[in-house]
Amino acid sequence: MAETPKPAEIQLQIQLDEDIALGHYCNMALVNHTETEFTLDFIYVQPQQPKAKVRSRIITNPKHMKRLVLAMQDNLAKFEAKFGTIELLESDNPVH
Repeated sequence: MAETPKPAEIQLQIQLDEDIALGHYCNMALVNHTETEFTLDFIYVQPQQPKAKVRSRIITNPKHMKRLVLAMQDNLAKFEAKFGTIELLESDNPVH
């Protein structure tokens, strides 16, 4: 019996445009979901201002969201191992 040839491994090349590479500072995020997708809105709230603008919106599927959460937990653990525990006050977490 002949062996089935393995497909060639593809190397993903990621392009980062200059304006995207600059990034946006955000100090608030809103997460919403439906049965099929998650929407993450990243916002910059200025002190003493009644309005805030969404700087970026990411829409993804539930499986990718789970992978993203796991990657963030892993990176937070590595950060805290290197730089110390990040302390949060109850007032730092507006979500209940």
